[in-house]
Amino acid sequence: MKIDIILAGVGGQGILSIATVIGYAAVESGLFLKQAEVHGMSQRGGDVQSHLRIADRDIYSDLIPAGNADMILSVEPMESLRYLPYLAKNGWLISNTTPFVNIPDYPPEEQVLAEIRKQTHHLLLPADEIAREVGNPRGMNMVMAGAASRFIDIPFEKMEEGIRFIFRGKGEAIVASNIAALQAGRKYAIEN
Repeated sequence: MKIDIILAGVGGQGILSIATVIGYAAVESGLFLKQAEVHGMSQRGGDVQSHLRIADRDIYSDLIPAGNADMILSVEPMESLRYLPYLAKNGWLISNTTPFVNIPDYPPEEQVLAEIRKQTHHLLLPADEIAREVGNPRGMNMVMAGAASRFIDIPFEKMEEGIRFIFRGKGEAIVASNIAALQAGRKYAIEN
């Protein structure tokens, strides 16, 4: 088992929380993990990417080579396009449909979504809307993690445990709302 995932988005959208939940689930499942955060991590509104490499054997590099990502998981649609050169031929592009317009020349939303739809394997989901529907308006990132879980060979329960672990200090209500967002994202991915 091996899966290489690029997480893409904009600073402040919860990329590190997604990486932590997936990483926790992988390690708790007895898998090997390498992770690297690249670009703009400390800059709110700047582009952010994180490489997650998960396998059942040793992993020697924390960066994913071009053309080898099994998944691009993007919390912002235009950012997903930035990393297309990394996507493997049969890789999945999973993106939130809600743009984070942080530049004056952001392309028209439908143009960006049309480029994503050109990918053979893609899933577009209204993650912000889904998060609001489950009562967690700030849980878009956990909706995205849930959608990705459909394509990652890790027990879903381990991802729920990851949320319990990383959010435990924020109280049971926050834990429960993030698990609800995770479950809603997985349900959307299964149904669509």
